[in-house]
Amino acid sequence: MSDRFDNLLSLIATLRAPGGCPWDRKQSHESLKPYLLEETYEVLEAIDHGDPTKLTEELGDLLLQIIFHAQIGAETHTFTIDDVTEQLARKLVRRHPHVFEKPVTDGQGLGAEQVLHRWEEIKRQERQDAGRRESVLDGVPKTLPALLRAYQVQARASRVGFDWPQTPSGQEQVFDKVLEEVAELRAAASAPADQPDSTQDRQKSQQNAIEAEFGDILFSLVNVARRLRVNPEDSLRCAVDRFTDRFHFIEQEAARSNRALETLSLDEMDALWTAAKRRETRSKVP
Repeated sequence: MSDRFDNLLSLIATLRAPGGCPWDRKQSHESLKPYLLEETYEVLEAIDHGDPTKLTEELGDLLLQIIFHAQIGAETHTFTIDDVTEQLARKLVRRHPHVFEKPVTDGQGLGAEQVLHRWEEIKRQERQDAGRRESVLDGVPKTLPALLRAYQVQARASRVGFDWPQTPSGQEQVFDKVLEEVAELRAAASAPADQPDSTQDRQKSQQNAIEAEFGDILFSLVNVARRLRVNPEDSLRCAVDRFTDRFHFIEQEAARSNRALETLSLDEMDALWTAAKRRETRSKVP
């Protein structure tokens, strides 16, 4: 394993060295950002498909990005891959005292939620020790996908008690909040600012209100997802996949009838959509 890893490090260094690859040599931390994100999503897709071979390949591509950044760090004398791995190892030990502290007294008695709470407490203490401003929400990157960022922000606020009660009535309040936000969006959307004699400022104000209320609906739906232990990002991605598969079925059926998709009536499309859903149900039956 060490020899293979060292060989990989050497390959990346050669690509970045004089006489190496022109494309690799011109990259920077900033220019590699979109590739890091793309490779991460390709790993997620491989996991969704349950394909170990594809997952192995995509994890390799993601590892390439990490080593690439470490090589740039080494060239600029800011950090090396050894710094990355050493800091990670120290962090894992520091944040798992229930495993690595000796003697281990309570590690076996902790549940996953208690471990997560300890992890957050240790992270908070690390920030205080480093003299950084303290906030429960520190460490949630603004660059996360919006649904995932909302989920993480809500989860952290919940851990200090800023949440509806974990009771049936509390759950009802969460659903009621969604309905309240929907009503506010409908009110904002039905305001008469889009009439011909409306001023530009009034129209812009209404559009801003609509966007804000729509955002509140999404935020409240993420809260429902969190309470139901559903990952909203994964859930929406699966919903888009289902829509795509069903729409492909409509296209295929239209082509089989030698008809252009545009010539189908809405009722015909809806009937094919229903047929696609039935086909999904049959495929799930053991």
